[in-house]
Amino acid sequence: MSREQELLTKWHSLSEEKQEEVLDFIEFLSLKNTVNKNPLGERLQQIRTRIVASGKHLLDEDEIEKELASRTGGLQSREE
Repeated sequence: MSREQELLTKWHSLSEEKQEEVLDFIEFLSLKNTVNKNPLGERLQQIRTRIVASGKHLLDEDEIEKELASRTGGLQSREE
């Protein structure tokens, strides 16, 4: 069995919540490889790692916008 097949087999056996954790971890690894190594970037990665490890939900882009809107008094239209 190839590594890819093994990964997919294990992936399908996970709950949706655990699959989300795996995706978060992969995203973290990807960012870790691309972020410039500077003290602030490294500190932010450490904070993110602790949040993910704690099981807390990370906000996606839409949730961030809603959070910002709730703090500023209304929805802001996103320019794309």
